[in-house]
Formats: sequence, C-alpha cells, structure tokens
Amino acid sequence: MKVQERFLNYVKFDTQSVPDLDIIPSSEKQKILGRSLIEEMKSIGIADASMDEHGYVYGTIASNITNGEKDVPAIGFIAHMDTSPDMPGNDIKPRIVHNYDGKDIVLNEEKNIVMKTEMFDHLLDYMGNDIIVTDGTTLLGADDKAGIAEIMSMAEYFLNNPSEKHGTIKIGFTPDEEVGNGAEKFDVEGFGADFAYTVDGGKLGEIEYENFNAASAKVEISGVNIHPGSAKNKMKNSILIAMELQAMLPARETPDNTENYEGFSHLNDIKGDVEKTLLNYIIRDHSLEKFNVKKDRFKKIAEYLNERYGEGTVRVELRDSYYNMKEKILPHMHIIETAQKAMKNIGVEPEIVPIRGGTDGARLSYMGLPCPNLCTGGHNYHGRYEYIPIQSMEKTVELLIEIVKLYA
Repeated sequence: MKVQERFLNYVKFDTQSVPDLDIIPSSEKQKILGRSLIEEMKSIGIADASMDEHGYVYGTIASNITNGEKDVPAIGFIAHMDTSPDMPGNDIKPRIVHNYDGKDIVLNEEKNIVMKTEMFDHLLDYMGNDIIVTDGTTLLGADDKAGIAEIMSMAEYFLNNPSEKHGTIKIGFTPDEEVGNGAEKFDVEGFGADFAYTVDGGKLGEIEYENFNAASAKVEISGVNIHPGSAKNKMKNSILIAMELQAMLPARETPDNTENYEGFSHLNDIKGDVEKTLLNYIIRDHSLEKFNVKKDRFKKIAEYLNERYGEGTVRVELRDSYYNMKEKILPHMHIIETAQKAMKNIGVEPEIVPIRGGTDGARLSYMGLPCPNLCTGGHNYHGRYEYIPIQSMEKTVELLIEIVKLYA
C-alpha cells in the first residue's frame, strides 16, 4: 500500500483529543483507530501488535541479524494518533492537488477559503508536487497521521524484503499527544528500544532535538457583582482585573511576535463575567532560566493584584508540561548524526531546527528513552490550511528505512 493511501485512510478516523481531562485516552474514539492499526499491523506480519487499556499501540519487527554478526541497537519509531482540539477533526474531506502550479489554492469555493502563497510562501517550494489539502472546514490530520503512515510503510518495506538486514524495530502509536499526555502512560521498559525517533515534525529535512520548556497557567479571578446603579466602591469587576493582568505581561512576548528560540506567554482562551473570569495561558521558552522567570511573573502579578483588590481575588495554578530534551539527547548524539547521514544519503539536506512546541519525545527523553523528532513533510498544522506533499511523505519513508539500514 502506498503511503498516501494509508494516510488518506487514517484521516477518515476522528481522533480529536480533549483537553483538561484526567483520563487517558481523553476520547475513546482514538481507540477505534488503534484497533484498526493493530489489524493492519498483523496483516503485514507484526504478530505481537497490541493495544493497552489506555490506547497505546505497540508492535515489534524482530531483528534478522544473527547473534555474533553485529551488535545492533533496537530502534523505536513513535507517532501519535490524536488530532488537535484547536480545529474540527471529524468529517475531514481531503483533496489531492496534482502537479501543483504555484498559484493560490481554493480550498472551499462556497465559503471563499483560499490558501494564498502570499501568506504561505513555502507552497512555492512544492511546484510540480502532489499536495494533499483540506476543504477548509477542518484540519487535515497530517499531525500526526502522516507519521503513522510513514512508519507503517517503513515497517511493510522490511517485512516484504527479508533479505534487507535490520535490527529490532519497535513501533509505538500514542494517544493524547496534542493535550500533553502522550507519554504519560507509555511503557518505556516494555517498549524495549535503546532509543527512538518521534516522526512528528514539519517540512522534509527537519531534525529537532531542542524544544520548549512548557507550562500551563490557569488563572481564576473572583469579582463582586453589584447593580451598576449602586456599584461605587462595591463592585469588583473580574473582567477588568483580567484585562489588567494581561496588560502587565510583556506586550511582545506573544507567539505572533516571537520566533526561533524566543519564548512567550500565550493567552489561549478566556471566559467570564463580572463575578468570575477564567484565563488559560501556555508558557514556553527554550531557556530554563527564562522559563522560570515567565512563571514567576504570573505569581508576582497575582500577589500585586491580591494586595490591591483583596486576598483571594486572583488565583494562579501553574503546571509544568515538559522540558527541553536537549540535555538528554547530547550524550547520544549518534542518533542525530545518523539521521543527518541518512538524509544526505537519500538526497535530502538536513536542517536542525528548534521545536517551537513539544512532542512525546521530549517527555520520553526524560523517562529514559532518548527520542528526538523527525519530519513528516507537513505544514500549517492545527488549522484549516494544513497540507502535506505526497512526495515529502515518500521521502520520509525512505529516510526511516535508511536510518534502520545505517544501524544494521
């Protein structure tokens, strides 16, 4: 089966995860894709394919290198099954733009949704390619069903070509990566890999082993609601206090004003009235020192506002999500060097870039499984303009195959 055929099949499954739930998986529908993957894995020869109670899918391709021939590490390849809650992930209607001509792509004529090269100039890098797009009403799901399709295609290659020497290949598909819990119940010891790659990145050629330190800040502001006609010196408007809090954060430390290694505090959502306002922030920085400064700033602002409006007016709950994997990868740089060599061997120029986000690999690296991130070939994740060139997916399959061969 071609990699794009697998991908187009997987995006039919609605696997959107749900934030702020203390269960894994956060949506049972993720297990539906998991069960389908197990059937497919067994059909191509992965006999031990299984899914645990939390929706984690595991499988093994045994080494065909005889004892004493060579000491070959067990390599893991990991992708996640869920899609982001930021955009609808059900009833996805993918379309292939064949032999892309470099012009704006009309995703939905009826709704006048157009993907413009003026905004997304990287489209021009794919002239002549066949590009999978959405109809503009949902995300596509290349994050990370493209990674799943590429890993499965790599697996099928080795199972169909038993003369190709390879070590043990471990495969893992996780739920709930998009809501920060993808590695929470991952069985590192049972997985049995010496190291792994998450196949969960962006454009072809990217290798990532530095990511944000990440935290969430949940802010609850309690006000006092009094009839406006008699409110003087009595009303405490929680909405206005929330606006005051936001104004005390650095104005340019936001996602739309930062790039590369620059961190930010991002107001993800807000809801409220005079009596109660809730704000949810995400905090990101590659530097642990700057990361801690950003978190402390929330505490200091809350202290100031409580002094001004009364104790208990502002409550801040900070929760760390994951940390920069760099320090866990540096002692194992052969993982990165092999990926670079593999890319060059297949005619792809490697580019090491920092992740302005995080992957399961960040958490797994701190759980004892060094796990940098590789490209899938996709762009514009989490939104209606998501797309992926078929040729980039095919090259990523070649990349995974070449990495396994280099270690053999």
